[in-house]
Amino acid sequence: MSRSKPVGVVGAGSFGTALANLLSVNTDVLLYFRNQELVENLNRFHIHLDIQLSARIHATADLQEIADSCDLILPVVPSVNFREMMQQLGPYLNPYHVLIHGTKGFDLKEMEGMDLSGKTLTRSQVHTMSEVIRQESVVVKVGCLSGPNLAAEILQGFPTATVIGSRFKEVIQCGKKVLASKNFHVFGTFDLLGAELAGALKNIIALGSGILRGKGLGKNIEAMLITRGLMEMIYFGKAMGADSTAFLGTAGVGDLVATATSEQSRNFTFGFRLGSGESTAQIQETMPELAEGVRTLKIAKELAQYYKLRVPITESLYQIVFQNFDIDRAVGYLMTFPYDVDVDFL
Repeated sequence: MSRSKPVGVVGAGSFGTALANLLSVNTDVLLYFRNQELVENLNRFHIHLDIQLSARIHATADLQEIADSCDLILPVVPSVNFREMMQQLGPYLNPYHVLIHGTKGFDLKEMEGMDLSGKTLTRSQVHTMSEVIRQESVVVKVGCLSGPNLAAEILQGFPTATVIGSRFKEVIQCGKKVLASKNFHVFGTFDLLGAELAGALKNIIALGSGILRGKGLGKNIEAMLITRGLMEMIYFGKAMGADSTAFLGTAGVGDLVATATSEQSRNFTFGFRLGSGESTAQIQETMPELAEGVRTLKIAKELAQYYKLRVPITESLYQIVFQNFDIDRAVGYLMTFPYDVDVDFL
């Protein structure tokens, strides 16, 4: 990767913007917007989302410019739009490009937008973002960025860490070189699948934690939900071929704790509003950015059936979010669920 070239960021939501500002400490950044008016506004005033950004960040609405100008690209768009974005970017990419995505969710390809009720998804129908990148481009050197990465805290300069997952040491080193700073520590793991699954699945547990907080049920039950939720994340990971160790590190426990306890987390906020009495439809209509956990919950519930997994938290949350099941009844069910042992994955 050429040091003289900027790093590309595709997606200018809160996390993409935070990443761009973080990268600008070490390098020039080319930030992709779909909206030309926003491009012109950022390039003129260096302000986006009411945040003053570094002058090292330049905006563009041209994906070919991103590919031509940058060897390292960080796609950060919602999972539901990720494949479409890669289909647009893919033709401009070459094998020398390095892509490290920051999207925490799943892709459904031909089943996107379909009603999943009554359908059992198979693993071949559910794709991680790294799989989508390889399917829609000639890029081989792929990685993912996993948390804990609350965008608001990154933009405020609070200290945190992240994990770059990739099968390639070069990808991890490229990411570390441009992201590491005094307030941002970067770990690496070769378990790409584990890092991706941990990043996606913890959003489900964050929904549940937010629901409990919204109902005012206290920290003890929140701690129980997060702990048992981690078990379910590990069950999913092992069933899908990942190593359980990824879930016990920064990308797993670290990201889970941050996302499941912070009011700055979209997934926690969605759950909190649900627990406070709002409906799923009301919340979705008024949230400025997608809570990935809602979509991930729907996919995970169907995958659990395919793998024949015992995941009562996932199943209960699905009933609450999509079937208007009574929250108090769900909590009562989980409290009396006959868990055999406390830790059973080691």
